Amino acid sequence: MTLLVMAAGMGSRYGGLKQLDPIGPNGEFILDYTVYDAIAAGFDKVVFVIKEENFDIFKQTVGNRIGEKINVAYCFQALDDLPEGYSVPEGRTKQWGTAHAVLAARNEIKGPFVAVNSDDFYGRESFEIIAEHIKSNPDSPCCMAGFVLKNTLTENGTVSRGECAVSADGSLTDITERTKIKRLENGNTAYFENDEWHEISEDTIVSMNCWGLSDEFFGYAQKSFIEFLGNGGDEMKKEFYLPDAVKKFLAASGQSAKVLTTEAKWYGVTYKEDRQTVVDHIKNSIESGVYPENLWK
Repeated sequence: MTLLVMAAGMGSRYGGLKQLDPIGPNGEFILDYTVYDAIAAGFDKVVFVIKEENFDIFKQTVGNRIGEKINVAYCFQALDDLPEGYSVPEGRTKQWGTAHAVLAARNEIKGPFVAVNSDDFYGRESFEIIAEHIKSNPDSPCCMAGFVLKNTLTENGTVSRGECAVSADGSLTDITERTKIKRLENGNTAYFENDEWHEISEDTIVSMNCWGLSDEFFGYAQKSFIEFLGNGGDEMKKEFYLPDAVKKFLAASGQSAKVLTTEAKWYGVTYKEDRQTVVDHIKNSIESGVYPENLWK
């Protein structure tokens, strides 16, 4: 199985290249622990989707220290990686979004794969339950790790989450991207849309972009990307989100995606103030024996 790590974002809210901010005792990054957990769950290849200008630093750090443990490949997310007949709108500098990042790996991945964000700590259980589903359902591997919203919030600002609707048999029936969610001063949780806050249950199952997919996804996503480009909107800011691309893929292909609910708590560095919480969690996990102190030795 292949792990696809989306690591091309510069982390504007965080204020730097957060994917390469050490949080472990020996300089490990969040994505080091992601790859370590994936290897433990049976993955044998990792593909990093990065910006081409970050290739050297990725290879010198992450690539060199994990290369003996797992097969490593790199793909570049580029603003001008567009279908024939399309060009980058004049003045646009923002990347096209998470679904476009996954598309960057379309020529590198064969078979089922799992796509994740590089700056989110998902926990080993997420990879174990997805790997088990893929192994047990080779003809219908599509699935996602479903997190409980209250376990994915930060006290330091808003977060983006995919609000999931789940059928009685545990299949995903709909997903709605909520780009600004936070816990309000009154203690309730809400998302911001159409210039106002709308309350949402903290027990809602949400997507953290931890998807199990078949390689059929790439062909459908390419078609969806063409539709996205032709649908208008803010040419400087609009984004091709992975949850939206997955939803269209499932509808067009007639497949379904199993929602594998986990009670794991999310840790991530959306904001600089989040960093210490992640550092403390890693320290506690080492002390409890979940990880060795020196991850790759």
